[in-house]
Amino acid sequence: MIEVKMIADSVSEFGVRICTLQLKYPRFIHSEFMTHRVFSRSASSSRAIPINKIISQVWNSPAMPVHWGANISGMQAKKELTGWKLTAAKLTWITASKFACVFAYLFSKIGLHKQIGNRILEPWQYINVIVTSTEWDNFFELRIHPDAQPEIKELAGAMYRCINHSTPKLVEHGDWHLPYITDEEKIYFGDDVYTLLKASTARCARVSYSNHDGSKPDIQKDIDLHDKLVASRPIHASPAEHQAIPGGEDMWHKNFRGWVQYRDYVEQTIYNNENDEELGNGC
Repeated sequence: MIEVKMIADSVSEFGVRICTLQLKYPRFIHSEFMTHRVFSRSASSSRAIPINKIISQVWNSPAMPVHWGANISGMQAKKELTGWKLTAAKLTWITASKFACVFAYLFSKIGLHKQIGNRILEPWQYINVIVTSTEWDNFFELRIHPDAQPEIKELAGAMYRCINHSTPKLVEHGDWHLPYITDEEKIYFGDDVYTLLKASTARCARVSYSNHDGSKPDIQKDIDLHDKLVASRPIHASPAEHQAIPGGEDMWHKNFRGWVQYRDYVEQTIYNNENDEELGNGC
């Protein structure tokens, strides 16, 4: 079960587009997704999610391969198993997930922390990821390709369709690309950009607009989470890479072209003691 959703789609006055997508895919292809360095990513963590929740997901809906390739030399399995061999492969995969759930449950009863117990469930987990980028062509060229692993090929195809079926909104100079911020919130908070930046950062850290329990977000809790992330030492600033302000057509700022990450302002504020007034004006 691979899911792709457009969270924010913006284009600057220079015509440079930036997209933020929310993804759900099998965790066993996450390492391949992580090789694309132009992406800014935030992902759900096995260390943070309660073990009972992961056990429930793996037990009821384990992540499965989409192509059951027959074993041959090399990296690509072109031909799929058929007949009883295909049935046996799927049954063995599911049975292995059940055994992993039993052992994870025993770990929890022993009192082992979820950062260890959840690890043995990872081959059957789904992972939720926020990804933001201005550059997608190389990813699509590599991953929508016959030689790509079928699961990441399916993910890349879904991302490609999502981006091409979306219409970006113009973000003028001084305004921000703000994932998970609603139009109603933009109207309500008006010129209070800093609050919206904090809320967006917190929601990207949770990889969801909603809280983990499914409830609507609380702005003050969002602010508290943001401050906890960026005020820590070392700072945990990766969720602040998804918010961006236009910064010139062909100018590169870290891994974005034509856009400057909120993370830049966070780091400048922390390390150079710049004040919030400049940030609010989009400087």
